[in-house]
Amino acid sequence: MTPANLRADSGLTPRSKPRKARAAEHGPARRILITGGAGFLGVNAAVRMIEDGWHVTLLDNLSRPGTERNLKWLINEHPAETTFIKEDVRNANALSEHVKNQDAILHLAGQVAVTTSLVDPVTDFDVNAGGTLNMLEATRKHNPEVPFVFASTNKVYGKLDKNNVACNESQPIDFHSPYGCSKGSADQYVRDYARCYHMNTVVLRQSCIYGAHQYGSEDQGWVAHFVHSILNKRPMTIYGDGTQVRDLLDARDLCNLYSTVIEQIDKTRGEIYNVGGGPENQRNLLEVIEQIGALTHQTPEYTFADWREGDQTYYVSDITKARVAFDWRPQVEFDRGLRDLIAWAMRQTT
Repeated sequence: MTPANLRADSGLTPRSKPRKARAAEHGPARRILITGGAGFLGVNAAVRMIEDGWHVTLLDNLSRPGTERNLKWLINEHPAETTFIKEDVRNANALSEHVKNQDAILHLAGQVAVTTSLVDPVTDFDVNAGGTLNMLEATRKHNPEVPFVFASTNKVYGKLDKNNVACNESQPIDFHSPYGCSKGSADQYVRDYARCYHMNTVVLRQSCIYGAHQYGSEDQGWVAHFVHSILNKRPMTIYGDGTQVRDLLDARDLCNLYSTVIEQIDKTRGEIYNVGGGPENQRNLLEVIEQIGALTHQTPEYTFADWREGDQTYYVSDITKARVAFDWRPQVEFDRGLRDLIAWAMRQTT
């Protein structure tokens, strides 16, 4: 049974209006294609858009652990509003028919781990840079007016040695690691297609995102990785000294932003936004581990290992640009979001 202090709402996204009322505002269901749609962010984004009356088409190759489980859950919850296509963004010839007749495209598919990119940089490039270019070209040729939102990363700024201030969009990019290079290349292609081809593209440079439907691994999704490891009494490895700082953003807040940049595409096209929890939601790794242990009444087990290539000792997003542009800011404080994530994770083990 989930402890009372960890019980979470059943919905993924805090809402202010019932679904039918929001859908009625937009008329007949619009259609959105979400690549990587069976992943952690894809499922959260799908629920957010369905609640606003959209029909979602999920495109995913189901290569990441947990995606099949996420997909089954979403289709069971929203069978009439969900279409699934098993496909890979590297398969350029197959993408054209899927971007047609869509009213928005949310491109989340990607190779997500720095460590994996160091082992296999060619595949990393093919998925992140090549797959994004494939999506851009299919859209340019078959649906050029559609809003196209790309999930980039704070890793485009590089290692940021000796940095201890919140990072804004004027920070020079400095790709470090094959992952940084592949995502950075994609980031710049998406931006440039707005300039050269006048497409409605938007780049969101995301910091550390966490939330329900995230299974996490040692290489990516570290908050969820810590939660699942501690709940299942699995020892963890901390790379570096554990004092590296990140700003943490609940997926529900990020998905609210996805919706906003699509609805306000006349304002957001061609723009880049840093997206994270901001200074109010910054934590270091050891603080998060200690907090999870306290909330779960477990004693975390971990050892230390060498720093990983390109790891930022301090990264916090300056989210002023998004706040000024459309009054977006995180609504879910990390303490609450972590409790919700733990409650969800505990339900997966019962």
